[in-house]
Amino acid sequence: MKLLMQGRRAVLASAMAVAALATIPSVTFAQDKLKVAAIYTVPFEQQWVSRIHQALKAAEARGEIQYSATENVTNADYERVMREYANAGNQLIVGEAFAVESAARRVAKDFPKTSFLLGSSGKPQEPNFSIFDNFIQEPAYLSGMVAGGMTKTNKIGLVGGFPIPEVNRLMHAFMAGVKEVNPKAEFTVTFINSWFDPPKAKEAAMAMIDRGADILYAERFGVSDAAKERKVFAIGNVINTQEQYPDTVISSALWNMQPTIDRAIGLVRQGQFKPEDYGQYSMMKFKGSSLAPLGTFEGKIPAELVAKVRARETEILDGKFVVKVDDSQPKSSTK
Repeated sequence: MKLLMQGRRAVLASAMAVAALATIPSVTFAQDKLKVAAIYTVPFEQQWVSRIHQALKAAEARGEIQYSATENVTNADYERVMREYANAGNQLIVGEAFAVESAARRVAKDFPKTSFLLGSSGKPQEPNFSIFDNFIQEPAYLSGMVAGGMTKTNKIGLVGGFPIPEVNRLMHAFMAGVKEVNPKAEFTVTFINSWFDPPKAKEAAMAMIDRGADILYAERFGVSDAAKERKVFAIGNVINTQEQYPDTVISSALWNMQPTIDRAIGLVRQGQFKPEDYGQYSMMKFKGSSLAPLGTFEGKIPAELVAKVRARETEILDGKFVVKVDDSQPKSSTK
């Protein structure tokens, strides 16, 4: 009988141990790294893509994800790369679908258990295709105010990649900010029809400087090089390049993708990912964008202008001022 009781106690203890272990899987699963892949049509260092890549690398550094990425993928090859990542078991696939909407959405339909988060001008798609965009028109407006107060010639040049909504809205916001403080300002707008062609962007900027522009909106790489060479000012876009151009780049409208990426990773991990528009997470109130610190231009910008910019910034954050979203193609206002 004594042996029987001992045996029963051993079995009970063993069962209790198993029950205790049953409470651990949530911790174990939380420690598992989510498999995330990204597909980019341009180099990692390109402004727009660099923000996504940086946010994913930060999640990787925190040990949250296993991250794979491919850069410089041609439009013709995009679908193939997406399928390869999906077949490899990646749980979240990130990228930009602007030129490959049909292909990207087709892949998403074929892999309903995979979560997709892609830059897109379209709508979310059931059951697993979410979209995002760089809605940084608010700091673009503020940077325009800075430019409007700093120009001496009242001539400002804007060089963009393609006239798509994602670029157009930032240019319009920038120009509206300029006009708030300088109604006399005129604009020259040029699109180089490329996402990454610094020499072409520089050439376009040089032509604007020759026509009297003393401040350039550098939506593309290459513009600030022209400004530096010709000793005029530039306003940056998406990333802060003042360190590389300390006497040239006055300020920049910065994009921070971490709120968007962190939300997507969290929802996939919880099994709660669904098709939605992440655009709002690029706005200032979610810390998805901001006006860059004045840095080397601290003290070089008139105090009255800085006060106006800070006041408008506060109104935006408080919801008292809304920057208009205008996705139409901007036009030059100079001959």
